Amino acid sequence: MSIFKNNSAEIVVLLFFIITYFLSVFEKLASWKETISYYSNHFKNTILFKMIPLLLINILIFEIAALVLLTFGLYFLVTESDFSIAKVGLEISAITLLQFLVGQRLAKDYPGAMNITIYFILNIIGIYLLT
Repeated sequence: MSIFKNNSAEIVVLLFFIITYFLSVFEKLASWKETISYYSNHFKNTILFKMIPLLLINILIFEIAALVLLTFGLYFLVTESDFSIAKVGLEISAITLLQFLVGQRLAKDYPGAMNITIYFILNIIGIYLLT
């Protein structure tokens, strides 16, 4: 017996990223000044230092786009067995994670880059499951 009728692996992967991006967007918006301060300190010795607010807006746009597409994708996956929107959501998510990876590598935060790799692997598995 399964609590999901079909596509349980796909549903759980989508839920994981929906929760992740929802909390990420919420935290950034709820404490914008603290977020700017944190990332300014994190990237103080990189070429990104002076662009932190602009880069955070870029990241927020990608995270919100991924969140919206993943949410609608989950809905259409469950109601109509349509994978297309969910797959695009995971593709946007992969691009977002690659942006994070570039930032972590520029900041020489290698443990942070390794953590992103775990998310990226799950993201690729999700894309594969939806293909």
